[in-house]
Amino acid sequence: MPASAAPSPGLDPEGIDRLRARVEAHVAADRVVGVAWSVSRGADVEVGAAGVNTLGEAAPVARDTPFRISSMTKPIVAVAALVLVEQCRLRLDDPVDDLLPELADRQVLVDGAGPVDGPTVPAARPITVRDVLTFRLGLGMDFTRPWPQPLLQALAERGLGGGPPAPQGPPEPDEWMARLGELPLQYQPGERWLYHVGADVLGVLVSRAMGHSLDRVVRELVLDPLGMADTGFTADPDRLGTCYGADPTTGERVVYDPPDGQWASPPAFPSGGAGLVSTVGDYSTFARMLFDGGRLASGDRLLSRPMVELMTTDQVGVGDRAEGPSPDGSSGWGFGVGVTLRRTGLPSVGSYGWAGGMGSIWSNDPAEDLAVVVMTTDMMACPFPPPAVIQDVVTAAYGAIAD
Repeated sequence: MPASAAPSPGLDPEGIDRLRARVEAHVAADRVVGVAWSVSRGADVEVGAAGVNTLGEAAPVARDTPFRISSMTKPIVAVAALVLVEQCRLRLDDPVDDLLPELADRQVLVDGAGPVDGPTVPAARPITVRDVLTFRLGLGMDFTRPWPQPLLQALAERGLGGGPPAPQGPPEPDEWMARLGELPLQYQPGERWLYHVGADVLGVLVSRAMGHSLDRVVRELVLDPLGMADTGFTADPDRLGTCYGADPTTGERVVYDPPDGQWASPPAFPSGGAGLVSTVGDYSTFARMLFDGGRLASGDRLLSRPMVELMTTDQVGVGDRAEGPSPDGSSGWGFGVGVTLRRTGLPSVGSYGWAGGMGSIWSNDPAEDLAVVVMTTDMMACPFPPPAVIQDVVTAAYGAIAD
């Protein structure tokens, strides 16, 4: 909330009681195994949890239970990159060629939706740091195209991902970049918004800019200053629960990742796009820092207010051709976050945040001074719209606004 604004009246207790009841009803109906949530407005912070970490076990979900947050990793790594921009270690409009030579002198497909061995032309210009941050480097998932997509298939064939997060699969960063460099760009740098690959490239970029692993860079630049001790690229199997998916044929719940699975040991490739685990408490701290214009609880700054404003402003709208997460143009993209451009639901214009396909969502609504974080044990079939339990938490959070 801006310093000049009057304090918000906070949250209505009856509204929060409704929220708790809805979450518990979803767990009781076996629509989700476990849920943790946080809703904050002004000085009011409400946190809750329901269900268990793993079916058949007694360990209940708690406010400090870690969850695999998949794509909610992206905003955290974007903040690390912006810290480096403010330190002048990176510059938004500089080419990435020096740090990422694998992406220098690119060839670009004539047909961006076609096979990766199709005809190409030279790139019109180098890829910049801004291109990587805004997912317009020319590589990624195309939300406007049907599946499967040739680029994603090529990534999977090279062991670079392309499906649900699997941290133990991809090779170490130098090899990852070498294999990525074998592929042409789908589109010219700056031409089109494409999802996800830019975040993994950003992770390598900030790692090389600092000369350390992404794990260490994110911890030093973001997690430690914020006191996010329960966030990282690995988790204690005794605390981490099971991640569940759905059988595509029967729809029945299946185990995607057990507690001692993919996140139990350090990955060779810490994914800047989907690799972190976190808790609702930790992520709420991150959300509040952005609400406070980059300021830490101590009064020190992680980012400047203008940089936070830049990060959370749409960067990809181009005239009548709106780009970004929503084909209808209602949402744009800043630096690592989706941005609401047209109100189609409860979040106000200017709200920002993102979802994780493994069952999490975060939204900051500056107009309402409202932050909502939800983490669950169950993967999403589709984040647009999210599962009913997440929709109900968001709806109930807005319903709890006291004024």
